Amino acid sequence: MRVIVWGINYAPEVTGIAPFNTALCRYLSEAGHSVGMVTTFPYYPEWKKRAGDEGVVFRDEIDGKVAIHRCWHFVPEKPGALKRVAHEASFVITSFFRFLFLKRPDVFVVVSPPLLLGAAAWVLSVFKRVPFVFHVQDLQPDAAFSLGMVNKAGVFSEVLYGLERLAYRKAARLSGISAGMLDAFKRKGVPEKKLLFFPNSAEFSRWVQRPPRGVFRGRMGWGKDDFLIVYSGNLGVKQGLSILLESAALWEKSEMGAGRVVRWVLCGDGALRGELEQKIRLEQLSFAHLIPLQSEEGFAEMMADADICAVSERPGAGASFLPSKLLTCLACGRPALLVADEKSEMVRLNREKKFGVHAEPSPRYIVSAVREIISASTELAACAKRGEEWVRQFDQKLVLDNFASELKKLI
Repeated sequence: MRVIVWGINYAPEVTGIAPFNTALCRYLSEAGHSVGMVTTFPYYPEWKKRAGDEGVVFRDEIDGKVAIHRCWHFVPEKPGALKRVAHEASFVITSFFRFLFLKRPDVFVVVSPPLLLGAAAWVLSVFKRVPFVFHVQDLQPDAAFSLGMVNKAGVFSEVLYGLERLAYRKAARLSGISAGMLDAFKRKGVPEKKLLFFPNSAEFSRWVQRPPRGVFRGRMGWGKDDFLIVYSGNLGVKQGLSILLESAALWEKSEMGAGRVVRWVLCGDGALRGELEQKIRLEQLSFAHLIPLQSEEGFAEMMADADICAVSERPGAGASFLPSKLLTCLACGRPALLVADEKSEMVRLNREKKFGVHAEPSPRYIVSAVREIISASTELAACAKRGEEWVRQFDQKLVLDNFASELKKLI
């Protein structure tokens, strides 16, 4: 079959949605299908294009057997609400016109956000007489309102929900990454027969041979007995990472700071990196560390040395969202520190599967949770084992096999 994937992120970006778009395209092409990817020039999570990409409108590339069609889009230096609208709209417009001139596929997969791609996909599906799958990585309107980024009352909110209804109604299939998201679709009136479960996946093949403990600590000059809390990924608004730095400050100032050394490691890049750097500097946090994204080898070494992986969400951000970093954390044999409210999808799952420790997004609760974690190393190991067993259902090959089968049924 001939498939085109249409989404704003792709390799060489290594965080966010890009790894999953990339995995889907590469898997389909290696299975013998003709695959194209309509996307942007790399910019995420730094929110900055590479030097050679500035001002380029279109460029075609080849990634193995995947034909990549890159399209210009506006990338704001500091992404606020209105600038994000312009950012996403610019990609939708340029990529729409690029798609018009591509060979007609048998089916195309549209990855949201951006939400506006749904309306554009409907127009193209009519013009090219081709069905499309609308794959939702994030319930964009709900998340924006929950985080206070957009006022729920007003014309703009009506437009967002109108675009959402249009995309859901016109798509041949609507897929989501979690059971909570599929439930949200049903509440929004989408018939169950139209829904597909297409979760993000974990590459277990990466963790068959794990690096020995101590390599990352040695490189950083940290003690072998230091307790490492590691977050790796996007440093954005949705993650609410300042709460981890506030917890680090409380730990250092409390009597607990006189005991075992606890290091709070934030690894990544994103819109709030500057703010987080300033917070560490102004509060003179000796044991909070902001480091760049690691190479594949360096990431494996860091995860081998992590005592627990932090997965943080601002309150209201994760009611239907299951962070992909949680799957990676569990796949590499690490327990999770879940910093989120009780309504979060990952907290709900943890109540059933017990793969980590939950703390409400408050420094007091987080510090208390860390204190308990350090004194219960046996239970921590048990959490890691349960998590590794549970997450095997999200093995990349299994997930992509199932999705490819659904595409064939649709055609």
